[in-house]
Amino acid sequence: MFHVPRHAGGHPRLTLAVIAATVLGAAVVSGVASSRPLVPDAASQTRGPAPRPPVEVVQALPQLTEALDRVSRGGRGFSVAVLVARGDQVLFRQVYGMADIAQNRPLALESRFRLASVSKQFTAAAILKLQDEGVLSVYDPLCKWIQPCPDAWEPIRLHHLLAHTSGVPDLMARPAWGLQRVTPASVEELTEASKQYRLQFPPGSRVRYDNAGYNLLGAVVETASGVSLATYLQRTFFTPLGMNDTGSDADGKARNLVTGYAHFPGGLTPQTDANVSIVFAAGALYSTLDDMLAWERALHHGQVVSPRSYAQMTADHAPDSTPKERDRVRRDWGFGLFTNSLGRQVRPAFEDRQIYHTGSWSGFRNLVTYQPDADVTVIVLSNNYHQRDQVFLISQQAMAEALGRPFPTTLAR
Repeated sequence: MFHVPRHAGGHPRLTLAVIAATVLGAAVVSGVASSRPLVPDAASQTRGPAPRPPVEVVQALPQLTEALDRVSRGGRGFSVAVLVARGDQVLFRQVYGMADIAQNRPLALESRFRLASVSKQFTAAAILKLQDEGVLSVYDPLCKWIQPCPDAWEPIRLHHLLAHTSGVPDLMARPAWGLQRVTPASVEELTEASKQYRLQFPPGSRVRYDNAGYNLLGAVVETASGVSLATYLQRTFFTPLGMNDTGSDADGKARNLVTGYAHFPGGLTPQTDANVSIVFAAGALYSTLDDMLAWERALHHGQVVSPRSYAQMTADHAPDSTPKERDRVRRDWGFGLFTNSLGRQVRPAFEDRQIYHTGSWSGFRNLVTYQPDADVTVIVLSNNYHQRDQVFLISQQAMAEALGRPFPTTLAR
């Protein structure tokens, strides 16, 4: 039983007894060199299944605690869940705000949030796991797995889709996006819709964020595995890792999710039409703070994919000609993950490289980031779409304090 506060206002200081669960052992594959993020030790691939470790909550970030307490007292729809861990030790774990205003239901530590695009790393991991098992390769032509296949797709390889370099137009770049956004669609319908458009650029020549590309990867997982993407993720990752509050809502049947909100002229407004069927492999998952910590620990410590596949996942696949982003050093484009010095975007700034992904959809804003050198994980989940800046600042305040850097107070403008 969890002996920690379940609602905003309390601060956990006791030991969290996390339910032991078997961690999936990945196949041993020879590693490849990577000059970027930490590659798991190959020995971790040979130990086989390991128990999900217990986590001690010590509440050791006083500056973050003070900052969040101060912001939460201001009200105005502030709603967020935050977890910070160094290794297996949780330094901060708390929620603020409401899960459902109409029902007067506050957020709890076990609240289920929509992950939005944080979901992409799970689809990428599924492709890489199938590669580890010898079922496919990231160098396979897309047309090997999608039939019939448009002639324009002949040059596309799976790694192009994984790194957003395929040229397939994103959902939001297509005509009538507003109508499509609220219209449920099947995997087959999404695939057929993508076939109707010409490529925006030759595969591998440019990088452009692409939800449609990840939906195509989801279709590949289903063809290669013989089961739905949701079933594959459940069997391969969620169940072995004890992620009992994580799953897909692509069929619209998930229960007990927190309500998403957005600030409009009329006030804080619930966003009830998520329709994540149209991003079934790009943004349809939900999870909790604790489940996401279990995932981060397993992923970055070699218990999800092989060292070779992890190196591919965290390497930079963007063309050398990719420009800076908003006059800043550009991110590295991995497979379902990015890498950058996010701390440069706050003041005081700090330089530590972080492996991360953001998520925004239907009333939710999230950021999950990991610093490999210090083994620090920061998870920030919010059910207020218009808290982008707050979510980012909180994540970097948490990371800075956990790393012993000066505590940021503002975003860099």
